[in-house]
Amino acid sequence: MQGHKLLYSSAGFSASGNHRDELTSMSWNKEVEEIALRRELSKHQGGEEAVAAHHAKGRLTIRERIAALVQPGSFEEHGEGAGFAERDAQGRITDFSPANYVIGFGNIDGRRVAVGGEDFTLKGGSPNGAGLRKSVYAEELAVQFNLPLVRLLEGGGGSVAESASRPGTVGAPVYAEPRFSIIAKAMQQVPVVSAALGPVAGFPAGRLTASHFSVMVKDISQVMVAGPALVKRALGISLTKEELGGWRVHSRSGLVDNCAESEQDAFQQMRRFLSYMPQNVWQIPARQASDDDPDRADEALLSIVPKNRRTPFAIRDLVRHVVDQDSFFEIAPCYGRGQVIGLARLSGAVLGIIANDCRHFAGAMTAEGSQKAKRMMELCDTFHIPIVNFLDEPGFMVGPGAEASACIRYGMSAVAAAVQSTVPWATIAVHKSFGLASAAHFAPNTYKLAWPSFEMGALPVEGGVAVAFHREIAAADDPDAKRRELEETLMKNRSPFPMMESFAVHELIDPRQTRSKLCRWVEWIQPLLEELKGQVTWGMRP
Repeated sequence: MQGHKLLYSSAGFSASGNHRDELTSMSWNKEVEEIALRRELSKHQGGEEAVAAHHAKGRLTIRERIAALVQPGSFEEHGEGAGFAERDAQGRITDFSPANYVIGFGNIDGRRVAVGGEDFTLKGGSPNGAGLRKSVYAEELAVQFNLPLVRLLEGGGGSVAESASRPGTVGAPVYAEPRFSIIAKAMQQVPVVSAALGPVAGFPAGRLTASHFSVMVKDISQVMVAGPALVKRALGISLTKEELGGWRVHSRSGLVDNCAESEQDAFQQMRRFLSYMPQNVWQIPARQASDDDPDRADEALLSIVPKNRRTPFAIRDLVRHVVDQDSFFEIAPCYGRGQVIGLARLSGAVLGIIANDCRHFAGAMTAEGSQKAKRMMELCDTFHIPIVNFLDEPGFMVGPGAEASACIRYGMSAVAAAVQSTVPWATIAVHKSFGLASAAHFAPNTYKLAWPSFEMGALPVEGGVAVAFHREIAAADDPDAKRRELEETLMKNRSPFPMMESFAVHELIDPRQTRSKLCRWVEWIQPLLEELKGQVTWGMRP
C-alpha cells in the first residue's frame, strides 16, 4: 500500500459557517492543524492491512521495535510528518504516503542514542523520497550529537522500478561529498549497533555490516547482497532467502556477530553491547559498582587445564571464573571458532576478552579466527577498552585449507593490530604459545602473567621433534620409543620456571590468583585510559 486514501477537511476537523472562515483568515490555525494531521497519518505507516500482514509474518513494525528497544516515552522523532500528500480541488488531503524510515532520539539504560530503521509496511522498506533522506540522516544525527547509533534494519534498498520512473537529474553532484563517507565516519566516532529483523538486502545489508556489533533474528531475517530473483537471473541458481542468507549461513560467514531467538532477544543483546560502550570516542566506558570480590579465588582454576597436554578444556569456563560474575558477553561465537572474543568487567571496569579455544584445531589461528581477533583489537582501540588475553596458541593453522584461505596473511594482520594497539593489555599464558602466531597476543607494555601449565617454543614438541630429528628417529631400532624419549627430554626444558627466573614474565602465578592480579592491574591502568580519549589511527596492515 503506497499511502492512505483519505477525505478530510484540510484542517482535519469539521467546521462550518462564517465564524470558521473568519477564524481561519485571522490565524494559522488551518496550517497548524494540518501539521498535526500529517503527524497522525504518519503513524499509520502502510495502513491497517499492511501492518496486519507484517504481524502475520511474526514481525514487529518499526515503531513497535523502537518502542520495545528504548525506555518508555523517551523516543523523540525527527521528521515526524515527513511524507507526500495528494489533494483534491478543494485542497483537502486525499492520499498520504509517510516517509518509510523512522529516526530520532531514544534512551537506553538512561543514555541517549540515535535510533532508526526502515518501515517495511511501505514498499517493503525500499526508500521513498523522504524515507531515503531520513535514512541518510541517521548517521548524520549520531555524528552531530556524538551518540551511539542503533539501526533496526528490514528492507531491500533501492528499486529498479523507482529509478526508472524518477524524473530530473541523476546521480549526485560532482562536488558532493561521497554519500557513504558518513557511515565510515560514524564508525570512527560512536558505537554503531545494527539488527537484521527481516529480509535485508542491498544498502541496508551494507549498513548492517558497517557496525561494531550486529545481530540477526533466526528464521525471520535473511541478509543478502541481492535476493533470490536476481541471483537466479544472474547465475542461474535457485535458492530460497533462507538458503541464500539465513542465520545458518551468516553465523558462520562472519557477516553478523550474533544470532537471536526473537526480536526481543536481539534488542536485549543490543542493549547489553551498548552497556560496555562509551557514548563516543571522546569518553571512556563507564565503570560500574561491583559486589564481586576482587580477591575471589575459584578453586576450579587450579585444575581447569589438564595435566595431560592433549586433553582439551573449556576456555569460556576459565574466563567466567576470572571476570566479574555474569559479565562475559561473547561476540561471534560461531565464526572463527578457534578464537573466543567478547566483553566483560573486572571490578566493574570494562574489558575486551580474546582467548584461544583448544577444542577447535587446538586453538590455532585460522584466516577467520585472525580476522575475528583483529576486529576485537580494533574495537577496543577505538573505544579505549583494555584487553585481557588468555593465551593458548598452537600457531597459525596449517594444511591446504589454511593456504587456500591465505591464513598467514590475515594472521599477520592480527599481529600488526596487536603490536600497534594503544590500549593496555594483560596476557595470561595458560597453556601454550608456539610460533609466529604468538605475536598476536602481546601489545606494547603488556602485563604478562603465566600459569604453571604454560609451555612455549618455536613449534610444539611433537611437530618439532618430527622435523628436527627425523633422521635420528628413522635410524633408531625403535623409532616410536626414540621419538617419545626426545619429546620427554625437550618438554623438561619448556617449564615456565626459567621464564620467571629470567623475568620473561612479570609473574608466574597460582591460577587461582588470576582474578586478584588482574583486578589490581585494572586499578593501575585507570589513569592511562584518560589519555587515550579521541580518535585512533592505524597504518596499512597486511
